[in-house]
Amino acid sequence: MHGIFVCCLQAAMLSAVATADHHHSEQGQHSNHLLSSPNADFAFALYKTLNAKAAAGENIFYSPLGISTALSMLSIGARGETHGQLFNSLGYSTLSQTQVNEAYEHLFRMHGHSQENQQLDVGNIVALHSCFNPLETFQSDVSHYYFGEIFNVNFSKPNDAAAEINSYIANKTQDKIKDMVKTLHPETVMVLINYVYFGGQWKHPFENELTHKRNFHVNNTTKVKVDMLSRTGFYKIYKDRGRHSTVIILPYKSSTSMMIVLPEEGKINEVESHIDKNSIRHWQHSVTDSYVALDLPKFSISTDASLDDTLKEMGMTMAFEDTADFSGISDMVKIKISKASHKATLSVTEMGTEASATNIFELRVLSTPETVTVDRPFLVFILENPAESILFMGKINNPTGM
Repeated sequence: MHGIFVCCLQAAMLSAVATADHHHSEQGQHSNHLLSSPNADFAFALYKTLNAKAAAGENIFYSPLGISTALSMLSIGARGETHGQLFNSLGYSTLSQTQVNEAYEHLFRMHGHSQENQQLDVGNIVALHSCFNPLETFQSDVSHYYFGEIFNVNFSKPNDAAAEINSYIANKTQDKIKDMVKTLHPETVMVLINYVYFGGQWKHPFENELTHKRNFHVNNTTKVKVDMLSRTGFYKIYKDRGRHSTVIILPYKSSTSMMIVLPEEGKINEVESHIDKNSIRHWQHSVTDSYVALDLPKFSISTDASLDDTLKEMGMTMAFEDTADFSGISDMVKIKISKASHKATLSVTEMGTEASATNIFELRVLSTPETVTVDRPFLVFILENPAESILFMGKINNPTGM
């Protein structure tokens, strides 16, 4: 799965994606905790804004960490009220820019450590118009704190520029992320890309021969046929009566896990209206090992959304206006955000998100399992546990839809 946030600066135009990291020092852990709470608050504020705009039955899926990271990189060059709005919306009002930068540096180092059976590629790229020269301090901070790679592009030919940027991203991610930047304005001077790609194998894979067709109830009147993964085994599970939900955690062969939140029938709106970072923490601490017969849809979705209005509604209005102050990027050229967009994809299969087939043998206990059937709209979270990061989150209304 992967996510990309694109934020374009047009004489200024800027674009961005998703990111993460791992370090074992005490200082690094402290820095991660500086971000974990505000980033989680931002994630749910963003979800509620996106959900309010979504059409009935539309899937929502995005990388909140990626969007936070991209906006944090942008804030390096913001000044005055423009900077204040960015920081307030991100939940960083009690932090300094240096604290935020250093926290992301540690986060990138954490996620930069490879793990067996997991691929987590993260990075930042800054594409500059060949005749645009941002301040050295901005370039230095992006490179040092966000590990950004900077290269020149001729934006006077927008289609060629987009193709060159896409080729660069594809090369950096071994063709895992393709065609992320679509259209560029001729007055573009800089595109800042932050990307994340996650591919992990289930700790407990599903058996191919048990996958079967089953109805998924999109709503009271609509149902679709899906390939349903099936497995009986031990999972961490919690029945939250107060929040009208069943929570089940599917671990990957790494420090990452998928949390499925299945609301009771007819209760998804109520669950959405109250869910926040405290809900996630409560569920993480409340799950217990249980013997479960799990049915989970096999699916692949891709979401692509403009975030201009969403970010403005969350308080980031100045950055899009002619009065925007990005003098920390350039004190010679007046720039503003002309476009902000995000694309994310998710694929759930028998083996995980990206994996090859293998033989599976497992001993089963002889007792009656608890049944969990995910056959109606549900919430999904991809959680990176040591860094307390929400890599991806969303709502699957229709596993066969985009």
